[in-house]
Amino acid sequence: MMNRMDTAGEARLKYLDGDFAILTPGAFVRCAVTGAAIPLDTLRYWSVKRQEAYVDAAASLKREMESDPRLAARLKQG
Repeated sequence: MMNRMDTAGEARLKYLDGDFAILTPGAFVRCAVTGAAIPLDTLRYWSVKRQEAYVDAAASLKREMESDPRLAARLKQG
């Protein structure tokens, strides 16, 4: 993790390919899909394009399908 600082409250991050930079120190970020708090040391899923964090792979996939209806249609076709 880049620039990790242990402080209370919500952090503000810049999501990069394979890493993130801390813009405002904090202990967690919020999942863009569920609103759940994600401790920085467990953050594994995010979108560089949308600059959003996700609590897990399912939340990330949900956002991808919301953002690209063609992807959702392809997944439904099996």
